[in-house]
Amino acid sequence: MKNSEIWIAFFTIFRREIRRFMRIWPQTLLPPAITMTLYFAIFGNLIGSRIGEMGGFSYMQYIVPGLIMMSVITNSYSNVASSFFSVKFQHSIQEMLVSPTPNYVILLGYVLGGVARGLAVGFIVTILSLFFSHLPLENVFLTILVVILTSIMFSLGGFVNALYARSFDDISIIPTFVLTPLTYLGGVFYSIDLLPDFWQNVSLLNPILYMVNAFRFGILGVSDINVYWALIIVCLFIVLLYCFGLNRLNQGRGIRD
Repeated sequence: MKNSEIWIAFFTIFRREIRRFMRIWPQTLLPPAITMTLYFAIFGNLIGSRIGEMGGFSYMQYIVPGLIMMSVITNSYSNVASSFFSVKFQHSIQEMLVSPTPNYVILLGYVLGGVARGLAVGFIVTILSLFFSHLPLENVFLTILVVILTSIMFSLGGFVNALYARSFDDISIIPTFVLTPLTYLGGVFYSIDLLPDFWQNVSLLNPILYMVNAFRFGILGVSDINVYWALIIVCLFIVLLYCFGLNRLNQGRGIRD
């Protein structure tokens, strides 16, 4: 394919993904906004007022970056997982595979569609959070970089999940039994400095801890871990998931089986 044709194919997939989640916005954009508003009201205002400060900030300010990141992670992941599995289930993916469109274009189109939804939800949640707390935003560049890299990583994860899923029930297994526990144990609601040494070391094995703290450092300027290590870990996961997903797509694993 010519470069112009490759770009047309990419933007076609990307635009279709955006139209898909925008068309059903009451199911894709509204629920996370309502859920996070409840988190802000209950954990931030009601419970936070009893907890006091954490990391030199009010409890509400401390948990806001984690809640924003949580919404980005879940929506980036679920968008690609459900969308790609749908076209695989309907066998319409075969039309793209037999076309001259390179597989990496298909992968990037779906992944960036997930990124678009993740960032859209993250933006909505951020706007809502401003009604409950003030965010100083210490490092704009780092904040944007972390949220984009995290969204890319979990969009790739959703793509891999969709490749292996054999039913719609399989789509919910990873978010329910893996992502949700890792997110809640990833420092969203607390600092790992409050944990005993053993559990602090165990928490360091959770990759979401690094993303949440890097994002919190970009907004508040405080972090439980080294931010540079967080960026390295996220980039490493992106490369591994991209190579793995593209390899499986080239082999037709999970599609032609």
